Amino acid sequence: MNVEGLHTKIKSYLPSMLSTLEDLVGRESPSTEKASTDAYAGNLAERFDQLGAETSLISNETGGAQLKVLFRVPKARQVKPGLLLCHYDTVWPLGTITEMPFKIEGDKAFGPGVYDMKASHVMVEYALRAIADLELQLPRPMEILFTSDEEIGSLNSRQLIEERARQAEYVLVLEPPTAEGALKTSRKGVGGFRLRVFGKAAHAGSQPELGISAINELARQILVIQELADPEKGTTINAGVIRGGTRSNVIAAQAEAQIDVRVWTPQEAQRIEGAVKILQPITPGAKIRIEGGFERPPLVRTEAVTGLFQQVKGIGAELGLDLQEGSTGGGSDGNFTAALGVPTLDGMGAMGDGAHADNEHIQISQLPERISILAAALLKL
Repeated sequence: MNVEGLHTKIKSYLPSMLSTLEDLVGRESPSTEKASTDAYAGNLAERFDQLGAETSLISNETGGAQLKVLFRVPKARQVKPGLLLCHYDTVWPLGTITEMPFKIEGDKAFGPGVYDMKASHVMVEYALRAIADLELQLPRPMEILFTSDEEIGSLNSRQLIEERARQAEYVLVLEPPTAEGALKTSRKGVGGFRLRVFGKAAHAGSQPELGISAINELARQILVIQELADPEKGTTINAGVIRGGTRSNVIAAQAEAQIDVRVWTPQEAQRIEGAVKILQPITPGAKIRIEGGFERPPLVRTEAVTGLFQQVKGIGAELGLDLQEGSTGGGSDGNFTAALGVPTLDGMGAMGDGAHADNEHIQISQLPERISILAAALLKL
């Protein structure tokens, strides 16, 4: 396979790719809007049907359908497929497209979800289109999952992701790379806890001694939990949302906090979760309830992960690129597959910036390069 020839073919698609990207960004797909996400999944299915793939829409009562796409290969012997992970839900509410329409300014394409991660849908489509147009042969079947709930924890799609990953030779995650363009060989695990405190209401002026302040107890518990953080190990804890009380002259009977935890290792996840789950009330008469846990295990930089990275780095070198590896504190669906021991490489998506922000954009000139890396990887891995 001539990687340069593949790259030349992909560069010729650029006007079509940008037209496709504008269309996809215009089809809003917020995580919690079932009708819109179902419609988006259906549109993706039609696009991949036209490329000769087998597509399956998997219904989801709580949100958009999950889409499974399969490209078979004409081989008699059995080989494991490769697996690509994409999500198609975004954090942007319906109607955002009217306030933040798709636009191109210089080398940047802007729009809600363009970077995270609708450009990745374009990448997958045109990588496989180039392989077909050049009559090249995939070495193994290729499966792509487009899931509808990554931005809200992947509660519905996790089982499907893990099921398909167990059957795969490797997993490539089409989340964006780091700001410098590095591929991601490690990600923090993500935990979410809800701490609920129950006290007793009383008049704050005339009979405060009869009350038990849930807010005071919550404050004490938050300080205890914060002490579990370990900056040297990269373990961070943040009480990002707190609620409690009814009026300033009433001793608060209830209060709660939502707590975010990030860790680099499974051992730290176990330590934090174990300590949080055995918290005891500090204020006499108060009661506490702990809910939640770790939603995503860490993506640990194992030999399997680094081995996959080195293969893709070699592919990048054929295009004159010096690909580096990096890490991030955010989680992705790759955390699930790496935790199963399946070689997983994240950050294979488009270059850009501004995820979840109103300056969200991709770098247009880098798009053909990243698609060429992806297409070459599918042909060589």
